[in-house]
Amino acid sequence: MNEVLFIIIGAVAGLGIGYVVLAAARKKQLESEKSRILKEAKMQGENLKKERIMEAKEKYMQLRSEYEKDTNKRNQELSNGENRIKQKEQSLEERLRNAKSKEDEAQQRKQRLDAQMESYKKREGELTEMREQQLKQLEAIAGLSQDEAKEQMLEAIKAKTHTEGLTLAKTIVEEAKLGATREAKRIVLQTIQRTAAELAIDNTVTAFPLESDDVKGRIIGREGRNIKAFEAATGVEILIDDTPETIVLSCYDPIRREVARVSLERLIRDGRIHPARIEEVVEKTQKQIEEEVIEWGERTVVDLGITGLHPELIRYVGRMRFRSSYGQNLLKHSREVARLCATMAAEMGIDVKLAKRAGLLHDIGKCPDNDEETPHALLGMKLCEKFGEHPEVCNAVGAHHDEIEMTSLLSPVIQACDAISGSRPGARRGDDQYVERIKEMENMALGYPGVEKAYAIQAGRELRIIMGADSTNDDQADNLAFELSNRIMTEMRYPGQVKITVIREKRSVGVAK
Repeated sequence: MNEVLFIIIGAVAGLGIGYVVLAAARKKQLESEKSRILKEAKMQGENLKKERIMEAKEKYMQLRSEYEKDTNKRNQELSNGENRIKQKEQSLEERLRNAKSKEDEAQQRKQRLDAQMESYKKREGELTEMREQQLKQLEAIAGLSQDEAKEQMLEAIKAKTHTEGLTLAKTIVEEAKLGATREAKRIVLQTIQRTAAELAIDNTVTAFPLESDDVKGRIIGREGRNIKAFEAATGVEILIDDTPETIVLSCYDPIRREVARVSLERLIRDGRIHPARIEEVVEKTQKQIEEEVIEWGERTVVDLGITGLHPELIRYVGRMRFRSSYGQNLLKHSREVARLCATMAAEMGIDVKLAKRAGLLHDIGKCPDNDEETPHALLGMKLCEKFGEHPEVCNAVGAHHDEIEMTSLLSPVIQACDAISGSRPGARRGDDQYVERIKEMENMALGYPGVEKAYAIQAGRELRIIMGADSTNDDQADNLAFELSNRIMTEMRYPGQVKITVIREKRSVGVAK
């Protein structure tokens, strides 16, 4: 047991000595490695130090070079600035010298002016004394004081000025009247020439064609019951005479005539003609005509560009389609007046929309069936006021026949355009020879050799003739104008004058393909 113990102790002691030896060797190795690392680190530090020093020197040299450049540049700028300042100082000194010299000159001028003013004041005092002496002498000679003479002179000047002013005012008024008359004629003529309208005469009877004379008996009916029922329902008189295949519907009211015409046409087409059927058809036709009346009114308002018109006024406008004034259709007349008013208002600088509105409504008082005792202009004005029309429109409607006083420029425009439309040749009954005269003029021109076409324009005031260029010459055209004008003067009767225009034109046309 003890031997084992000694062996263990000996082994442990041997191991300890080995460890000590190994530790000593390891320590020596580490010290040598440490010295090597320190030596390498020292060398790297020296190299890095040298590199940093070189970089610092290079940076220093670069900064020094830039500093020297900036310094030189600033010195150059300072030098230039100093030179400019010196130049400005020299310029200012020169200006000061000039200003001083000018000031001296001004001072000298002032002194001279002061001297002159003193002399002027002395002379003015002398003149004032002389004037007072002259005034005293004049007062003594005239026997009037200065104030009295001034009053007399002012009175004389005032009287003379008043007389001259009246003369000048009278001259200005006469010139204004002459110019206004000339301008009014120009506007009226231009309005007439720019507005064209159809001319047609309405009658108070309507001829109704029949397929055969047998239909007349069916219309009359047994003991005249059918014709009596028809006349009672429509208010239209049926005239049946010996005229073959024709009967005449007679009534002053165009709407009733139209209802009678359409109803009779339906009855004949249907074949059933008896009092009950007549009343039924007439009632349906009246409703249809009323719808057409509204449609005509709406179409007219749209065509003229009028907006915001009351529906009842639109219905009255439609009724104009079936009314006439001296044979002139009332709706065509009103449309023409509206266009004339728009043209004239544009020339005069008046509201065109209001003028067109008043022109359309100016004869609206002819449409109602009641109140026949009131003039149509006043009745139309009441209707316009009732349905909220503009006050100028109401006044224009009421004053277009001078029943009331005109209060706006629109009223005389409506009156003038109404007269223009009604006085056109052929527009109303009483000038039935107008169309014949136009045709006679055209036929007279067509009778000359070389005349290809002839047109009477501007309501027969101008005859325009077109001659063939190949078969005539300029001398023939001149002779035709002269001969035709003399012939019209001697053979025809016409109002005003007729202008003869002969056109001779040659056209050469080539087509390149």
